[in-house]
Amino acid sequence: MQHRVRAVLLTPNNTMLLIKRIRPGIDPYCVIVGGKIEPTDASPEDAVRREVREEMAGEAEIVRVLHTIETSDERQDFYLATIEKWSFEDRTGPEFSQEGRGEYLLEEIPLTADALDAVNLLPQEIAAVLRNAVERGELLAAR
Repeated sequence: MQHRVRAVLLTPNNTMLLIKRIRPGIDPYCVIVGGKIEPTDASPEDAVRREVREEMAGEAEIVRVLHTIETSDERQDFYLATIEKWSFEDRTGPEFSQEGRGEYLLEEIPLTADALDAVNLLPQEIAAVLRNAVERGELLAAR
């Protein structure tokens, strides 16, 4: 089973950082920062921090596990995390230099239901979880 980790990154501006994917023949969509746990990662939390360093050139402070999505062949743990500084231009993840992967753009959206509804965030299950968390004030409280 593939194990992935994702970081729901909350900023000091009460926004969330997402990556917008633009690929030929597919409607643009957004994803949460993250990826596979590597054998060199000491823990899932270590993998989250590494992914944030690679994809955002920033340091994440993990708050807690927010949600887990599990299928027959994959598990994704979504961590609620804060980030103070980042530099998307300085990202180093290997996927950014692979030919044919399309574009990766930084999206910074307000922590509101309307802002979440305005982006095509995948997977849809995490979009619903985040929308509920925003409506309950959980994300602002985590900041």
